[in-house]
Amino acid sequence: MTRSIVTAAAALGVALSLGAAPKAAQADNLRDALGDAYENSSILEQNRYLLRLQDEGVARQISGLRPIVNFVANSSWNSITDTTTNSLSLVADLLIYDSGGTRRLVDAAEESVLAARQSLIALEQQVLLDAVRAYMNVWRDIQVVQVRESNVRVVTQQLRAARDRFEVGEDTRTDVAQAEAQLAAARSALAAARGQLEISRELFTIAVGRPSEGLIGPGALPDLPDTESDADSLARQQHPTILGLQHEVRADEFALAAARTDYGPSLSLRAEAGETWGDRNDGESSSLSLTLTQPIYRGGQLFSLERTAIATLSATEFELQQQVRVIIQTVGNAYAQLRIANAQIQSSDQQIRAARLAFEGVREEAALGARTTLDVLDAEQDLLDARISRIQAQADLYVGAYSALASVGLLTVDHLDLDVPQYDPSAYYNAYGSGPPRSPTVRGDRLDSVLERLGRE
Repeated sequence: MTRSIVTAAAALGVALSLGAAPKAAQADNLRDALGDAYENSSILEQNRYLLRLQDEGVARQISGLRPIVNFVANSSWNSITDTTTNSLSLVADLLIYDSGGTRRLVDAAEESVLAARQSLIALEQQVLLDAVRAYMNVWRDIQVVQVRESNVRVVTQQLRAARDRFEVGEDTRTDVAQAEAQLAAARSALAAARGQLEISRELFTIAVGRPSEGLIGPGALPDLPDTESDADSLARQQHPTILGLQHEVRADEFALAAARTDYGPSLSLRAEAGETWGDRNDGESSSLSLTLTQPIYRGGQLFSLERTAIATLSATEFELQQQVRVIIQTVGNAYAQLRIANAQIQSSDQQIRAARLAFEGVREEAALGARTTLDVLDAEQDLLDARISRIQAQADLYVGAYSALASVGLLTVDHLDLDVPQYDPSAYYNAYGSGPPRSPTVRGDRLDSVLERLGRE
């Protein structure tokens, strides 16, 4: 099915490329628009920072496995004895054993990071698909405006011819009025088409992050799985929404395991060294202590935490099941849209050929007096409708193809091999996810970005 769609689309590639009459120096192709949408997307940038919040969650959980060192200074005055005591101490605490609870929380945080990365990919797909729709809408509306302009010219000629025939008595006043009405309708439709084009251009600016220039056509269709069954299998394996929920399920499993470790004992070590001085006592001290804690009764809190974790896990598992069904349905819808668009293109081509022959024949017959002006106008309207239907079908075909690509999780900058720098979601995690050695700054990040660009150049 996909091969037949690609074969059919090859025939319309030239029409797509020639239809817009763009400026050569500022022409847009679809790949340019997709790359700019990726680079200019504020919502992608926002969610990259939200991903960093998940990265920091790992750092916070890992800190529970490391020593905690505090410097403590104290000064006190006793009003009864009128004495002052001062102390300085260094206190270190280390969790030695907590039944594996902290380790499970680290694992849960890491799974949450992986889930957030998949959510970012899903959002990337949506940004690119919105750009495809915006691009094809502008392309479609440009074609429609051109067809409407051509129609106005043709109907104007028909009106002129009707008036000439009326002058010599071949047509009636009714024929002229019909041509005038048709011209008014054509001009109204042209104004509406131009207005729709302006709306589509504004939506393009929102989706891509810049105004649209001349369009040179969307190019070749993307490669797709050969069958809908293959697409279903691929979607189950790598759709980011499914993968993200799988990571969330594992995160909830680790959170449940951590909640159950709260029933067990914990062992911590404290080391303290300090110095005390004052009006009466001076000296140094040091201590080392082990503390074992075993919960016996917490008022039902631990049971409640466990039940909460179980409910959260169950809810996420059912959400995963539902999303799998939704995504498989999305795959089916996308492939159905492809089949419909392909069939519409083929039928529109036949309709255009037939309508053109009919229009030319009716026009010749009208010149001989065998047809009325209304017959000519009706034939012209049929040809106009067929041309516009084909334009819409072409736009639907490309949107359907990229929707199918998104439905299997492949509408990404990496898979499309777009010529733009790709965001590395692991860079921040590798730098700070295990406990930041320093705090990142906006100025420092900008300097790093400049140095990276200079290095690439």
